[in-house]
Amino acid sequence: MDKYAVIGNPIGHSKSPKIHRLFGEQLGHKVAYEKLEATENTFSAVVEEFFRSGGKGVNVTLPFKGLAYEFSDVLGAHAKNCGAVNTLSFSEDGRVYGESTDGVGLITDLNNHNITIEDRSVLLIGAGGTAKSILPSIIEMNPKTITLTNRTKKNAESLRGAFLHLFQIDCILGENIDRNYDLVINTTSSQLSNVVPSINSIAVKGADSYDVNYSWEQTLFQSWSSDNGSSTALQGWGMLVEQAAESFSIWRGIRPETSDVVDRLQAEVEN
Repeated sequence: MDKYAVIGNPIGHSKSPKIHRLFGEQLGHKVAYEKLEATENTFSAVVEEFFRSGGKGVNVTLPFKGLAYEFSDVLGAHAKNCGAVNTLSFSEDGRVYGESTDGVGLITDLNNHNITIEDRSVLLIGAGGTAKSILPSIIEMNPKTITLTNRTKKNAESLRGAFLHLFQIDCILGENIDRNYDLVINTTSSQLSNVVPSINSIAVKGADSYDVNYSWEQTLFQSWSSDNGSSTALQGWGMLVEQAAESFSIWRGIRPETSDVVDRLQAEVEN
């Protein structure tokens, strides 16, 4: 039985073992999947030991995606573009392959809900690791405009600078927003902090709204968007499953069907 794992800190809440178990059952693949906890100082040692013990692949969650990027011997195209890794594979020649599946997960879930990016105005809230990991995939979809807003404009300007060679990105403070957008994506940890990002509510009026966070009920940002006139308000269950399916495909060479897994996860939390 092939072994896989997810590493993060904290890691107890992770749904990844459940998701990959469902993928394995669906495809008839015998896989074992566990949780690994580490610190910044022990990340490399924990992953190395897992691979030495026969592990085939590791998913990487917060706060280690930057460390996973540095740990990788070979980088996939998405990882190169965003400077972060959430999927590690151990190859037969002893090298570690790193890729980022977050952006693919987001775009696939948007497509599943018939939400397009091409020729639309996009507001991206947050300038941390998640924003960085999905921005290249957003750019690939040929939006009309991309605007970044963040609590500290300095971080938004830094993220903007990292991608100016690919796309002309604007930055604005949330309270200075004076228009609505076609698509608004929240990448902040607002669900954990229990505070809606500080942006003018006009931004989401008539917009498709997407919160990368996920919750037992509506997320705080999802509910706030609906209350302020968004046409569609989604949360990140679909992105979670789609990025996992992409990782599974990298490891196993086949991409699982995802809609049933999303439904089962949501049914589980609703009950």
